[in-house]
Amino acid sequence: MTAALPAHFPQGEPAIRITAMPADANPAGDIFGGWLMAQMDMAAGIIAARHSEGRAATIAVEGMTFEKPVHVGDEVSVYAGLTSVGRTSMVIDVQAWRRPRTGDERERVTAARFIFVAIDDDRRPRPVPPLPPVGADGPAPQAGS
Repeated sequence: MTAALPAHFPQGEPAIRITAMPADANPAGDIFGGWLMAQMDMAAGIIAARHSEGRAATIAVEGMTFEKPVHVGDEVSVYAGLTSVGRTSMVIDVQAWRRPRTGDERERVTAARFIFVAIDDDRRPRPVPPLPPVGADGPAPQAGS
Protein backbone atom coordinates (compact mmCIF):
# COMPACT_ATOMS: atom_id res chain seq x y z
CA MET A 1 0.00 0.00 0.00
CA THR A 2 1.31 3.43 -0.88
CA ALA A 3 1.33 6.42 1.44
CA ALA A 4 -1.54 8.89 1.17
CA LEU A 5 -1.00 11.95 -0.97
CA PRO A 6 -0.76 15.25 0.93
CA ALA A 7 -4.07 17.12 1.31
CA HIS A 8 -2.83 20.69 0.76
CA PHE A 9 -4.16 22.61 -2.23
CA PRO A 10 -2.16 21.74 -5.39
CA GLN A 11 -0.06 24.24 -7.32
CA GLY A 12 -0.71 25.07 -10.96
CA GLU A 13 -3.76 24.77 -13.14
CA PRO A 14 -6.13 21.81 -13.04
CA ALA A 15 -5.85 19.28 -15.86
CA ILE A 16 -9.67 19.11 -15.92
CA ARG A 17 -12.43 21.31 -14.48
CA ILE A 18 -16.06 20.19 -14.81
CA THR A 19 -19.47 20.71 -13.21
CA ALA A 20 -21.08 17.64 -11.67
CA MET A 21 -24.50 17.11 -13.28
CA PRO A 22 -27.66 15.21 -12.25
CA ALA A 23 -26.94 12.34 -14.69
CA ASP A 24 -23.69 11.72 -12.76
CA ALA A 25 -25.47 11.27 -9.41
CA ASN A 26 -27.47 8.77 -7.40
CA PRO A 27 -31.07 9.59 -6.32
CA ALA A 28 -29.75 11.40 -3.21
CA GLY A 29 -27.74 13.84 -5.34
CA ASP A 30 -24.29 12.44 -4.53
CA ILE A 31 -21.97 11.95 -7.49
CA PHE A 32 -21.02 8.37 -8.37
CA GLY A 33 -17.46 7.40 -7.41
CA GLY A 34 -16.99 5.83 -10.83
CA TRP A 35 -17.74 9.16 -12.54
CA LEU A 36 -15.18 10.91 -10.36
CA MET A 37 -12.60 8.18 -10.96
CA ALA A 38 -13.17 8.51 -14.74
CA GLN A 39 -12.44 12.25 -14.55
CA MET A 40 -9.25 11.52 -12.64
CA ASP A 41 -8.23 8.86 -15.17
CA MET A 42 -8.76 11.34 -18.02
CA ALA A 43 -6.64 13.96 -16.24
CA ALA A 44 -3.85 11.45 -15.64
CA GLY A 45 -4.14 10.29 -19.25
CA ILE A 46 -3.56 13.85 -20.48
CA ILE A 47 -0.32 14.02 -18.49
CA ALA A 48 0.76 10.53 -19.62
CA ALA A 49 0.11 11.26 -23.32
CA ARG A 50 1.99 14.56 -23.17
CA HIS A 51 5.01 13.08 -21.45
CA SER A 52 5.17 9.93 -23.55
CA GLU A 53 4.37 11.85 -26.75
CA GLY A 54 1.76 9.30 -27.75
CA ARG A 55 -0.64 6.66 -26.56
CA ALA A 56 -0.64 5.47 -22.99
CA ALA A 57 -2.89 3.08 -21.10
CA THR A 58 -3.90 2.96 -17.44
CA ILE A 59 -2.58 -0.22 -15.82
CA ALA A 60 -3.23 0.46 -12.12
CA VAL A 61 -4.78 2.85 -9.64
CA GLU A 62 -3.42 2.90 -6.10
CA GLY A 63 -4.72 4.33 -2.88
CA MET A 64 -8.09 5.83 -3.84
CA THR A 65 -10.27 6.70 -0.88
CA PHE A 66 -13.36 8.88 -1.19
CA GLU A 67 -12.87 11.44 1.58
CA LYS A 68 -15.84 13.77 0.97
CA PRO A 69 -18.93 13.61 -1.25
CA VAL A 70 -19.36 15.59 -4.45
CA HIS A 71 -22.86 16.99 -5.02
CA VAL A 72 -24.81 17.93 -8.13
CA GLY A 73 -23.72 21.40 -9.22
CA ASP A 74 -20.29 21.27 -7.58
CA GLU A 75 -17.32 22.42 -9.63
CA VAL A 76 -14.79 19.57 -9.69
CA SER A 77 -11.15 20.42 -10.38
CA VAL A 78 -8.73 17.57 -11.03
CA TYR A 79 -5.00 18.18 -10.61
CA ALA A 80 -2.46 15.71 -11.98
CA GLY A 81 1.32 15.62 -11.89
CA LEU A 82 3.94 13.21 -13.18
CA THR A 83 6.00 11.99 -10.24
CA SER A 84 8.20 9.24 -11.67
CA VAL A 85 8.91 7.24 -14.81
CA GLY A 86 10.32 3.82 -15.52
CA ARG A 87 11.41 2.40 -18.85
CA THR A 88 7.84 2.25 -20.24
CA SER A 89 5.74 3.36 -17.26
CA MET A 90 4.69 6.65 -15.67
CA VAL A 91 3.36 7.37 -12.19
CA ILE A 92 0.92 10.26 -11.95
CA ASP A 93 -0.43 11.60 -8.66
CA VAL A 94 -3.98 12.93 -8.98
CA GLN A 95 -6.19 14.93 -6.61
CA ALA A 96 -9.85 15.90 -7.07
CA TRP A 97 -11.23 19.00 -5.33
CA ARG A 98 -14.79 20.30 -5.10
CA ARG A 99 -16.15 23.81 -4.81
CA PRO A 100 -19.86 24.40 -4.25
CA ARG A 101 -21.65 26.14 -7.09
CA THR A 102 -22.43 29.19 -4.95
CA GLY A 103 -19.40 29.26 -2.64
CA ASP A 104 -15.66 29.71 -2.61
CA GLU A 105 -14.56 27.08 -0.10
CA ARG A 106 -12.65 24.18 -1.63
CA GLU A 107 -12.09 20.74 -0.22
CA ARG A 108 -10.26 17.70 -1.46
CA VAL A 109 -12.61 14.82 -2.16
CA THR A 110 -10.14 12.11 -3.18
CA ALA A 111 -6.60 11.41 -4.35
CA ALA A 112 -4.92 8.45 -6.00
CA ARG A 113 -1.82 7.35 -7.83
CA PHE A 114 -2.37 6.29 -11.47
CA ILE A 115 0.16 4.13 -13.29
CA PHE A 116 0.28 4.28 -17.09
CA VAL A 117 2.30 2.42 -19.68
CA ALA A 118 3.20 4.04 -22.99
CA ILE A 119 2.06 1.89 -25.90
CA ASP A 120 2.81 1.81 -29.62
CA ASP A 121 0.42 1.31 -32.53
CA ASP A 122 0.39 -2.44 -31.85
CA ARG A 123 -0.52 -1.78 -28.18
CA ARG A 124 2.89 -3.00 -26.99
CA PRO A 125 4.87 -1.14 -24.31
CA ARG A 126 7.33 1.44 -25.63
CA PRO A 127 10.02 3.51 -23.89
CA VAL A 128 9.21 6.91 -22.37
CA PRO A 129 11.51 9.91 -21.91
CA PRO A 130 13.09 10.43 -18.49
CA LEU A 131 11.72 13.05 -16.12
CA PRO A 132 13.09 16.52 -16.88
CA PRO A 133 15.65 17.76 -14.33
CA VAL A 134 14.26 19.81 -11.45
CA GLY A 135 13.93 23.42 -12.56
CA ALA A 136 13.98 22.54 -16.27
CA ASP A 137 11.16 23.50 -18.57
CA GLY A 138 8.60 20.76 -18.86
CA PRO A 139 5.89 19.13 -16.80
CA ALA A 140 6.23 19.72 -13.08
CA PRO A 141 4.48 17.55 -10.52
CA GLN A 142 1.28 19.32 -9.41
CA ALA A 143 -0.93 16.89 -7.58
CA GLY A 144 1.32 16.36 -4.59
CA SER A 145 3.28 19.62 -4.74
